[in-house]
Amino acid sequence: MIGIGGFGAVFAGYRKADDLPVAIKRICKIIGYSKHVVYDGKWLPSEVAIMLKLADKTGGSAPVSLIDWYDLDQELVLVLEGPFPAEDLYTYVKRKRGILQEMEAKIILKQLVDAVIELQDKGVFHRDIKLQNILIETRELNLRVRLIDFGLSCFVKKGSSYRVFCGTLAHAPPEVYSWRRYKAGPTTVYQMGVVLFETLHRCNFKHNKFIKSGRRVNKTLSKDCQDFLQNCFTEDPNKRPTLEQLKQHPWMI
Repeated sequence: MIGIGGFGAVFAGYRKADDLPVAIKRICKIIGYSKHVVYDGKWLPSEVAIMLKLADKTGGSAPVSLIDWYDLDQELVLVLEGPFPAEDLYTYVKRKRGILQEMEAKIILKQLVDAVIELQDKGVFHRDIKLQNILIETRELNLRVRLIDFGLSCFVKKGSSYRVFCGTLAHAPPEVYSWRRYKAGPTTVYQMGVVLFETLHRCNFKHNKFIKSGRRVNKTLSKDCQDFLQNCFTEDPNKRPTLEQLKQHPWMI
């Protein structure tokens, strides 16, 4: 076992035919959420449909690939690409004594922003981007970011909004609390800020505490980095930058 959550667990394994390393995700239907959607003319579990949609891509993409899946009586089993050796970003930061250097954080954020733009272009809203759902491949000297856990993800149409928040409540944008409505783009931008904040500060991000503290960003960070964070945390989602604008921010160039 390499991971466990509310609806199931993930195990390390290998494909017998060629010893390919894989991650086997087992989702219990009895206690879990098993929404189905129509994809390519078939009713499929939503997580499967989303990963099949993301498989329509060129090489070098951030989302891990779905290799096989089994819809059984009591559980859904996903066989996923196993990017080993790798560790989630939470563990990676913890191993670095709880904080990253700004340049290393920038390398990770640049890849992450590219990854979520790819999701946006394919009409996919991850909903729960956080340190635990970001893998860092450590096989090569250069860090490579991979996105995992699309269990809460959904297909989204441009301009659509949501009332029921799905994800980590401590990372919910302010409009979830004030407007009781949120959109994919601005929420994802906010979560980019949360990820960056948690890599550069020795504390977990909690929305309420962050708002009450007056957005205390580490003043030792570069001015561009501080500005990038403040832009991500813009209270009004209509004034928050888009993902494409984030990519063009001076700190990212």
